[in-house]
Amino acid sequence: MGQRGVGKTTLLIQYLLDYTNGDHLSPKILYVQADHFIVGGMKLYEIAKEFFLMGGEFIAFDEIHKYPNWSIELKSIYDTFPNLRVLASGSSALEIHKGSHDLSRRALVYPIPGLSLREYLELSYHIELPALTLQDIIKNHSVLAENILQILAITKIKILPTFYDYLHHGYYPYWNELKNDIKFKMTLEQTLHTTLESDLPAIYPQLTAYSIKKVEKLLIFIAENAPFIANMNQLKDLLEIGDERTLKTYFKYLSDAELIILISSASKKLSKIQKKPKIYLQNPNIINAIAPMGSNSGTVREIFFQNMLSQQYTLAAPKEGDFLVNNQWHFEIGGHKKNMQPIYDKEAGYLACDGIEIGINRKIPLWLFGFCY
Repeated sequence: MGQRGVGKTTLLIQYLLDYTNGDHLSPKILYVQADHFIVGGMKLYEIAKEFFLMGGEFIAFDEIHKYPNWSIELKSIYDTFPNLRVLASGSSALEIHKGSHDLSRRALVYPIPGLSLREYLELSYHIELPALTLQDIIKNHSVLAENILQILAITKIKILPTFYDYLHHGYYPYWNELKNDIKFKMTLEQTLHTTLESDLPAIYPQLTAYSIKKVEKLLIFIAENAPFIANMNQLKDLLEIGDERTLKTYFKYLSDAELIILISSASKKLSKIQKKPKIYLQNPNIINAIAPMGSNSGTVREIFFQNMLSQQYTLAAPKEGDFLVNNQWHFEIGGHKKNMQPIYDKEAGYLACDGIEIGINRKIPLWLFGFCY
């Protein structure tokens, strides 16, 4: 699972080709685009059955969420052909564990995020760099940053301008094919429209064209104003939405599609239902594509930090500081002149600062958190 554009199709094809040592004509593998109009008139089960009877060993279904009753078909394929290897890709909103036909005992679900800063550097410059844990970064960030800078210096790469390039276009792998800011922006805009106008209705058939327009309007508002804690009454009036339940549903759609992230309050006094989450865009590339006027440096920094850490850690919005990570570490995000004042009295309080290559003590370079996966 993963949002559109992060490389799911490429990954499926790589798995198939690895299985046959690069032989794309091998009868042992089959790639099926589940949303293709030809496939729409066929049963996935029948395709898999004929493939298996002809000696097939490994089948991949792409965009499975676009196919009606996909969970029934996958369950039948799995149960009938236990020796057939099956891979499927789908939208982030594909709730495979909550489907009408239980696949949770049959399917291993792998979330696929976009590129981290580390992966962007590796893919762009063909170098190998280490992935780091948050504990590593907190304890040894000065040494780790210096080691990485030395590796980059061999190929004459400066980390800060490369980091800013990543914030603009590095999350989605297809930048490496386009290499053009205008084309990338257009492609990302089209990808977002496809997600909202095609992927979500495939999973939530009750979505109407009118509702989709409201969801798109909500996404643009978030892009122009995030991060913020939603005032439901004001948003209802602004978006001309009748009731709060509908508005919350729209937030859920955007969250399911991995276009936004909801960060809950760190307060323990209220239940999760009562808490008002802080709302962020999912990654900084989105804000640069659809709301460049709202892409001030502070907003982009916070989006980057939560995007890199939320893949493996739990984030909350504390009273002091910007983020509480794993209910343990307080982080304040800012520029190179940022001070410790908001989290000064926190024993496990740290600054994630932009504009510096190497940090000292509890002041950590922001870019280094891009090595968390």
